[in-house]
Amino acid sequence: MTEYRNPDALIRRAGRGNPDFDQHFLVDDRVLDRIPSYAGEFDRSHVLEIGAGTGALTDRLLDAADRVTAIERDPDLAAFVREEFAGAIDRGDLTVVGGDALDVDLPEYTCCVSNLPYSASSELTFRLLPAGKPAVLMYQREFAERMAAGADTSEYGRLSVAAQHYADVEVVEVVPKEAFDPQPRVESAIVRLTPRDPDYEVPDEAFFLDFVKAVFTQRRKTMRNAIRNTAHISGLDDADAVVDALDDDLLSARPEKLEPRRFAAVASVAYDHGDPS
Repeated sequence: MTEYRNPDALIRRAGRGNPDFDQHFLVDDRVLDRIPSYAGEFDRSHVLEIGAGTGALTDRLLDAADRVTAIERDPDLAAFVREEFAGAIDRGDLTVVGGDALDVDLPEYTCCVSNLPYSASSELTFRLLPAGKPAVLMYQREFAERMAAGADTSEYGRLSVAAQHYADVEVVEVVPKEAFDPQPRVESAIVRLTPRDPDYEVPDEAFFLDFVKAVFTQRRKTMRNAIRNTAHISGLDDADAVVDALDDDLLSARPEKLEPRRFAAVASVAYDHGDPS
């Protein structure tokens, strides 16, 4: 059995995380050991890790992958990981990129396994998902459950529709606050994202996502009212034409009741009849 670095010892050497900078380091060995296994069915020839922190997960990924690229925006932590894993870098097994994962060029990776900085979870997720690569990602539990939620549930919303447009979303483990140092205020969850083509078509992906975002600002209104009331957000120039072209069963439903396939049907009509700008 591989002997990994002690997560608490890594923190002592690197310095304790600053929660004001979204630094909550995973220190539970059992959780750290399980995370790579959730990517067991994925191609791990080149794993991308966003938010290397002190390198506790990096250590395990180096054992599970042929090659790892770790991105870390904190320059002190990036320098620490380079020093701590100098041998892996010299062998060509590890590349450490200093910078914000929202800004740097991402490598040609085969899957992403990361404990994401929670303040940038949404932006990072929707940078990764369009690439069509599988991922195992840690989120705040509430965010994870909204990603995976089905229609007609309290958690279902634009995040659910948008994430499930790109991938099958599965919450594989809930992680308690005590697994981190310093502890976050809320529980976390590990999500497995398996890319797949949706079982529907949309005429314009950007419009589809903007349309979903717009109508969910009025999730408890009927689609008839939501389409009309949010035309200034979705960019529709002729919302009435969209309403006239849709079937009454779709118009009378609320956004929270429509699964992604039916949302796509509405968005397609909106795109064809609403003269989106």
